[in-house]
Amino acid sequence: MDKFENGEDVLDYFDVDNAELIYPESVSGTRRVNVDFPLWVVDALDREAKRIGVGRQAVIKTWIVQHLDEMGERPA
Repeated sequence: MDKFENGEDVLDYFDVDNAELIYPESVSGTRRVNVDFPLWVVDALDREAKRIGVGRQAVIKTWIVQHLDEMGERPA
């Protein structure tokens, strides 16, 4: 910690090849989540994504937002 506080190079202490930049929710307005699905759900998502020409994540986001809109859950 002394090196950092003295303004010295501390990059040798970091795995920069595998670094991941994560923005705080207050900055990006998003939060990363991981969800485990049964294989049949992933297969169905992939079929729908291929059918409409988008990625799986776009299908998941769209369906969840549509459902929340139907429930009246979208923030004002």
